[in-house]
Amino acid sequence: MIKKSFFHFLLMLTFPLLLLSCNTKHRIWVGKGMEQKIFNLKYGEHRKQNMDIFLPPYYTPDTPVVLLIHGGFWKFGRKQKMIQIQNFLHRHRIPTVNINYRLVSKKQKITYQEQLEDITLSIEKFNSLSGNAGLMSNHYILLGESSGAHLALLYGYRNPNQVKKIISLSGPSDFYTSGFLNSVYSRYTSPTIEDVIGEKFDRKKLSEKFKEASPISQVAAVPTLIFQGDRDFLVHKSQGIALDSVLTAMEIPHRFIFMKKTGHTPRLYSKKKRDSIILPAILDWIQN
Repeated sequence: MIKKSFFHFLLMLTFPLLLLSCNTKHRIWVGKGMEQKIFNLKYGEHRKQNMDIFLPPYYTPDTPVVLLIHGGFWKFGRKQKMIQIQNFLHRHRIPTVNINYRLVSKKQKITYQEQLEDITLSIEKFNSLSGNAGLMSNHYILLGESSGAHLALLYGYRNPNQVKKIISLSGPSDFYTSGFLNSVYSRYTSPTIEDVIGEKFDRKKLSEKFKEASPISQVAAVPTLIFQGDRDFLVHKSQGIALDSVLTAMEIPHRFIFMKKTGHTPRLYSKKKRDSIILPAILDWIQN
């Protein structure tokens, strides 16, 4: 045990030294037990391509790293929205990477594809450092909220060798089936989805790109935890139900937490649901 702790100490000691050689504007905080918090570490040249890494004390090398992906209609938001979850996981000794990423923009020709590229780049950056942190590379759990959950689902299902589990908090999953196309929900979300995919939304002759961007069409054998509110008008309850149905039909391990009298991203406004349902379920999914 002493040897193991000393080895961990040496690894953690070399981590900030390695980061200092990266020549980027970031901050490093070192606490008790060599726990570390690295803020705004760049993983690309764009101003949005930066991440916060929290390394708790005394984790094991096979501990998965949780990659946090914020929401904001693909067009807004920043990693600070996920700090509550990041701090919670840090207290439970789970390493985390919390990313900013490029936001959808017609002018800059940024779609969800560039956002998926940013997840790839952030993982590649952390993989290059993971050995110095005493962690395995390509051993991730993706946790996304709202549009960030859409990205987490897509990336996770497309990269099952990297991603061990997925957690979707109020994430959309379907932009192409008849159930979506014939819904009122599609009528008020289609302008946003057009920008996200970079293609005109024509329900009579829908581009194949809308199917490609739908997690339910990309499902792979990655265990998935889904949170869905029954009164969510931003990501309609049919989205969570559709994903649950596909995972059930394909016999992929998953858990569907369908919350009654609940709207969009309830952890942000309901302390009771956050502390009694959401955070405990997230922790259990990660640890078991």
